[in-house]
Amino acid sequence: MTEDTTPLRKPRASILPQVFYPSAGLVLLMVVLSFVAPAQSEAMFNAAKMWVANEAGWFTILAVAGFLVFVVGVGFSAFGKLKLGPDHSQPDYSYATWFAMLFAAGMGIGLMYFGVAEPVMHFADPPVGDPLTVAAARQAMRITFFHWGIHAWAIYAVVALSLAYFAYRHGLPLRIRSSLYPLIGDRIHGPIGHAVDTFAVLGTIFGLATSLGFGVIQINAGLNYLFDIEISTMVQVILIVVITLIATGSVVSGLDRGVRRLSELNMIMAVALLAFVLVMGPTVHLMQALVQNTGMYVSNLFSMTFNLYAYEPSGWIGGWTLFYWGWWIAWSPFVGMFIARISRGRTIREFVVGVLAVPLGFTFLWMTIYGNTALYMEMVGGIDGLVDTVSRDSSLALFFFLEQLPLSSITSLLAVLLVAIFFVTSSDSGSLVIDMLSSKGEEESPVWQRIFWALLEGVVAIALLVAGGLAALQAATIAAALPFTIVMVLACWGLLRAMRMDVAKRNALRSARAAPLAAGTGGDWRRRLQALVHQPRRREVIAFLREQVKPALEEVAGELQKQGLPAHVEVGEDGRIWVEVGHGEEMDFFYSVRPQPYQPPSFVLDDPRRRRSEDAQYFRAEVHLREGGQDYDIMGWRKEDVIHDVLDQYHRHMHFLDRVR
Repeated sequence: MTEDTTPLRKPRASILPQVFYPSAGLVLLMVVLSFVAPAQSEAMFNAAKMWVANEAGWFTILAVAGFLVFVVGVGFSAFGKLKLGPDHSQPDYSYATWFAMLFAAGMGIGLMYFGVAEPVMHFADPPVGDPLTVAAARQAMRITFFHWGIHAWAIYAVVALSLAYFAYRHGLPLRIRSSLYPLIGDRIHGPIGHAVDTFAVLGTIFGLATSLGFGVIQINAGLNYLFDIEISTMVQVILIVVITLIATGSVVSGLDRGVRRLSELNMIMAVALLAFVLVMGPTVHLMQALVQNTGMYVSNLFSMTFNLYAYEPSGWIGGWTLFYWGWWIAWSPFVGMFIARISRGRTIREFVVGVLAVPLGFTFLWMTIYGNTALYMEMVGGIDGLVDTVSRDSSLALFFFLEQLPLSSITSLLAVLLVAIFFVTSSDSGSLVIDMLSSKGEEESPVWQRIFWALLEGVVAIALLVAGGLAALQAATIAAALPFTIVMVLACWGLLRAMRMDVAKRNALRSARAAPLAAGTGGDWRRRLQALVHQPRRREVIAFLREQVKPALEEVAGELQKQGLPAHVEVGEDGRIWVEVGHGEEMDFFYSVRPQPYQPPSFVLDDPRRRRSEDAQYFRAEVHLREGGQDYDIMGWRKEDVIHDVLDQYHRHMHFLDRVR
């Protein structure tokens, strides 16, 4: 493996034909069918939904349960100590910033749409038991927590963990296909990898289209409440066109100027609306309900996870649980890419705890404040009509609910704005993720490509609404998620194999001595103490690398070449020096020494008023292997000591290869 941390000129990105054209072609074909034959398209979507629910529902339920067990097991096993990046990497963000971004990832159009509607719908029509009772209310919140709980974030975590692990620790592309590398090797760059990314693109498009469809339906309901604009498919199509064009403008303006500021504004508005309902609603009751809902959720988690209602056959699970699992799976490339990008440098254990716990807490708080307030209004507050309103049109639930609280016109307008901004940010961010999966580059692509995907997402949402409204949205999501579920199962297998090899190598690397006892001092303890106290500057370390390390590595490389092994020494622009030894199809050996800057302790500063500037830094000659920095300094070692250290590390590498053959 060559040194990959030196900045390189990035080539201009362009479309990846093997992913772009099949994805775009299949989506456009579905769109054309939806407009040309809406009745037949609706029947096709419903048939696909029924087949997945009846014939493959058990597989989806079992797979999602397995994802949760896998993520928790990995996080709290020996694998949890591995980093999402080289061993020496540090997190890009502080805990506070990371938690805030995970908090933002947990918010979306779904919370706005279902926060009131879902608990009331389960209360009025529970899967088992009598409706409109206290038992039905408890069951409604338990089911709502289940659908929006830890399973959703376990699905996201599987994708995000695979992306971050293989991209940041093993230098593979930030794509779904990389998770299959331990299983099929370089074939991820061929037809199998293209198919995997195509499934990811299709799932993401239908997941986004579902969210956008829910969003415009709710915006239409809000405009009807505020301005008496009729609720119709035509109005919703016009709304999709207008907001998609706004989202496309955000694509052109860029993420930093557009989406970042909109996301920050949305966060403030959402928290403000949440706090308003908490204060104006039955506050004490909501705090009690939050504790009880959480307890019910935890105590019933295992039984709910595997409940297929096999003894009470109905279409309930296909319309609810399987729809949600499909929705989360369809969204997982999008959300997983975002979570992976912000989690570089975290340990897997930190990652699992953060991803499963932080957004979950906010989601439970949101659902309790909105859902339990709505149930309280119906059961205790004497407010009639909420159940009837939700049964007639679930998109009206939030606005009827807000009408029962003070300042309803203001809060309803705020809710419409929130959903609209969620629409824009989801479309823009989703376009970026889809474009990355369908492009040769990983960071940048021509603007027209992102514009194409942004517009296509809007067209798909329109097509699904024309072909059957909410039923078509649900059916398309469930059907599109099934192929990607299989990909995720394979990704878990590949990730497990890669982590087992990583842990095996770490254990092998620890089995040998890292440094000579008195390197470079000739056994004189006074010289050794002087070397410990001395804080060398960069020029000293560079000179040491040139005069001692380079000759040592060249001698080792020369001897290896005599043994028939391809070995070469290279020098980086920043002074680092490395030797690489090729091992054919097996993992190559890589040993590097680089000047690493540190701030000196206060006792070495001549003047206590001296600023800790770059000139005050001292440097260490640190050893780096393929996995990253090894946290030991060889500054001052003799050439013979350096040679023996290289051989020690090479011996450990060979020991590792013997163990994994």
